Amino acid sequence: MPEAALVITPTYNERANVAQLAERTLAQDPRLEMLFVDDNSPDGTGELIAQMAERNPRIHLLRRAGKLGLGTAYRDGFKWALERDYELVFEMDADFSHDPAHLPEFLTAAETADFVLGSRYLNGKVTVVNWPISRLLLSYGANIYARMVTGMRLWDATGGFKCFHRRVLKAIDLDDVRSNGYAFQIEMSFRAMRKGFKPVEIPIVFSDRTEGESKMSGHIVREAILMVWRLRWWALTGRV
Repeated sequence: MPEAALVITPTYNERANVAQLAERTLAQDPRLEMLFVDDNSPDGTGELIAQMAERNPRIHLLRRAGKLGLGTAYRDGFKWALERDYELVFEMDADFSHDPAHLPEFLTAAETADFVLGSRYLNGKVTVVNWPISRLLLSYGANIYARMVTGMRLWDATGGFKCFHRRVLKAIDLDDVRSNGYAFQIEMSFRAMRKGFKPVEIPIVFSDRTEGESKMSGHIVREAILMVWRLRWWALTGRV
């Protein structure tokens, strides 16, 4: 039997994107379903998704009380998926920076890997479109920094286009995952690899959003800078 797969997409003020995103995502493979985790978007994103879910049983909505952060959205989405029969669980942004056309490549790679990472910098080759050079240098440098501190041999540890097998998420204590910004991506990969799971990176083309506003902030950057050292300390002391 084909393995059921769930694409988790956090949303906050993404009304302009969600209908087209769902259409393009679900067209990639009949195994795919979508779970939108909406943080009570003021622009009515949640209400629109609820209407979409009424018309299409492959679309689901998890409503939350307010803007609680990326990491907690994915943790809640992972728990939702584990309560059901999904074998593959994806992370994917709502702003089309992650192209749904890459999803079949993830599904193929997941046949031989415990989890799959979509890389913007695989083997040092940059595949980012429409980012200002300052943002690109920050991201590329952050990945070099994360590799040096954590020891993970990943080209793109901060990327958020990912696919986990169910066994990986079940092995991680999701309630113990502390990061809530982009450091969440580093922490999830680190914890998975510490459990002995093997990743594979595949190349993706990453395009900057055309609708809505970026969620990047100084707090998110500071969290990532500090979290890699915490992960290293936790590994040395046997916490992970």
